[in-house]
Amino acid sequence: MGSCYTQLLISPRFELEEYIYITPAMAGWDHLHFAARKMVRGMRWHHNTGENEFAIVVLGGTCRVNSSCGDWLGIGRRPDVFSGMPYTLYLPRQVDFVLESTSESLDIAYGWCRTHVSHPARLVTPKDVEIELRGGGNATRQINKMIPPGFDCSRLVVVEVYTPPGNWSSYPPHKHDQHRLDEAGNLLEADLEEIYFYKIDRPEGFAYQRIYTADGKLDELIMARDSHLVLSPEGYHPVVAAPGYTCYYLNMLAGSAQSLAATDDPAYSWVKSTWTEQDPRLPLVNIAMEK
Repeated sequence: MGSCYTQLLISPRFELEEYIYITPAMAGWDHLHFAARKMVRGMRWHHNTGENEFAIVVLGGTCRVNSSCGDWLGIGRRPDVFSGMPYTLYLPRQVDFVLESTSESLDIAYGWCRTHVSHPARLVTPKDVEIELRGGGNATRQINKMIPPGFDCSRLVVVEVYTPPGNWSSYPPHKHDQHRLDEAGNLLEADLEEIYFYKIDRPEGFAYQRIYTADGKLDELIMARDSHLVLSPEGYHPVVAAPGYTCYYLNMLAGSAQSLAATDDPAYSWVKSTWTEQDPRLPLVNIAMEK
């Protein structure tokens, strides 16, 4: 994977319905496409998945989908990502669909990548989503697993991450830019392309993300605000949330395996031994809070 990336931070264009849009050619990688779209009640989006598998995450609002492989009439529940758990619709290749907004406002994100295999369509509801509290101390964060490793698909992995105010995330710094196996053939690290799509709970809030390689050929410090997208093509990529502001990001990944196998930066992995407890503010969202 090369190191000449012209733009790792993508700002939203809210004058457009599809306010974020990234292709592999734009990102400088091979597999992952990503976009986000805002719609109002009654608005329809017609699309065909083509030769791609497709994952649609409802960030806020409700919708219905009619498709050539099935209909789903009640997708979504939370008004925004800070108010509840996600709905995610997985669609296989060669599917025609129409998505219609059934709420006053709808915010969705979707990622896709080419595949030669058709997997079954599936609606992942909040009760299907596993919550993991990862890390410790001020590096504790919440992971919601919608399309985790082991999901019946080809390449896509989809999770969302909540980082409390002032906490670090994706820490210790880790990378997944080489496909490595041990002597027994077990996967040690996958070569994955990844996007970080941010939401911040107040408009003036922000987070910082560093993306760097061990040899120093890539070393960027990026300030991300609400609805900003950060491309993570290679290297280590830790995040820190500004004090006072909850940081959410949606991760979509695709690459050499349907996996999250990664390698920590050895310079910082020792920090794990200092964690004695997790941040009591977590989880920040769960099904109980919606009732």
